Amino acid sequence: MSDRLGQVQELKQEQKLVQNISQQQLLHAQLVELPIAQLIDRVNTEMNDNPALEIDYADYDDSQDYPEYSDTTESDGTSDDYDAQRDREDRESALDDALQGIGRDDEDLPVYQGGTNVSEEREEMVYGNSVSFYDQLKEQMGLANLTERESYIMEYLIGSLDDDGLLRKPMEAISDELAVYHNLDVEPQEVERVLAVLHTFDPAGIGARSLQECLLLQIERRDESKLKQLMLRVVNDYFEEFTKKHWERIQTVLRLTDMQAKALFGELRRLNPKPGASMGEVMGHGLQQIIPDFIVDTLDDGTVTFTLNQSELPELQVSQSFADSMKEYQQNKGNVSRQSKEALLYIKQKVDSAQNFIEAIRMRHHTLTVTMNAIIQLQHQFFIDGDEASLRPMILKDVAERTGLDLSTISRVSNSKYAQTRWGTFPLRYFFSDSYTTAEGEELSTRRIKAVLRDIIAAEDKSKPLSDDALSGLLKEHGFLIARRTVAKYREQLGIPVARLRR
Repeated sequence: MSDRLGQVQELKQEQKLVQNISQQQLLHAQLVELPIAQLIDRVNTEMNDNPALEIDYADYDDSQDYPEYSDTTESDGTSDDYDAQRDREDRESALDDALQGIGRDDEDLPVYQGGTNVSEEREEMVYGNSVSFYDQLKEQMGLANLTERESYIMEYLIGSLDDDGLLRKPMEAISDELAVYHNLDVEPQEVERVLAVLHTFDPAGIGARSLQECLLLQIERRDESKLKQLMLRVVNDYFEEFTKKHWERIQTVLRLTDMQAKALFGELRRLNPKPGASMGEVMGHGLQQIIPDFIVDTLDDGTVTFTLNQSELPELQVSQSFADSMKEYQQNKGNVSRQSKEALLYIKQKVDSAQNFIEAIRMRHHTLTVTMNAIIQLQHQFFIDGDEASLRPMILKDVAERTGLDLSTISRVSNSKYAQTRWGTFPLRYFFSDSYTTAEGEELSTRRIKAVLRDIIAAEDKSKPLSDDALSGLLKEHGFLIARRTVAKYREQLGIPVARLRR
């Protein structure tokens, strides 16, 4: 009988141990998946829920600001129609606020962030290049056929844009700065000619010198129609009335019916007063700042090092008062009342939970460290030269084999983390790509093919842009036997339009 009881007791203990391990593994998986901003949110929530968990102020720098990050993730039940309606309301509200701010140069225009659905085929391109509108605009320079001198001016113009995408420096000031700081003698008229090229970049309105010019640039992109002409006339000739929302006066001057006026004013209110905001990274519904989880440094001798971005993440410890209570209980187990035991049981649960959370944070640190170390080893050349063509074929399995971690863990890390490098800020998934085997048996990353494709299109005669069939033939000359439909797929992933739209 006693043997049977012993076996039952041993079985229960074993089941409890397995359950505890599973809970700890689940917690580790949850924390590994979180980027740094959301991890800080989780830490704050955990400290609010568990009084036994607190900041270790001995290791925390009080001089640093400790920002609070808000969770803007929407529920899965939100319908597309509701999202579209809210996007329209946001855009209209942003434009209304911008119009009210006319003449107040010391105030920023409000941010509008459009909700754009990105197809799976373009997902790789978006995540690889959405780090800032500065990086995205520089990419568009490759298709603009600029001279070396014009490219230098264009880069300076892009760097002079405000966060909303508008250019508030006069041409004379930019001309003077190029001469003083960069020893480049440029007349304001030449700067303005390059700015005109910038105005052709996406999104429409980028580089505008005023709200009025920003709206005009967007209207001019529209197909010819009576409505377009009316919109241009309002913003050109009746901008003051427009800014003051004197709709009835505009309707009277333009001799519009109520239906025509409603359509006109509705289209005007859809214009974006802050085009730079639409080039940020979208998470949920609002614009979110990209906070890198890894800071990668490349030294001149080719040495690549990295650190985890934990400057805003506090060191945690178990509350000393809770720890003392546990210690006191362990020393006086036989001399405490039943009520005290119940209280101490609560304390023990909180202490165990705090210790598990601290351990899960430590495990997350280790997992991210070994994962990033493996990625740098596999893509070492890219971190040296920043050339996309240097990226080797790399899949989750390659990193898993080097780290000893399972595929699901590598997937969780790579799907939500960013690395800041000398060449820009990239999501970890940017470094992953399938392989392509050439006729000679050489295994290449598909990114190298895309880089060659982009260069071919950049060098094409814009009066006679190349078809996908022609591009396939030129890629073949470079050693890439790529079918036309695959060329079309890669071109779309690069965000390059079809031939007839590249004239």
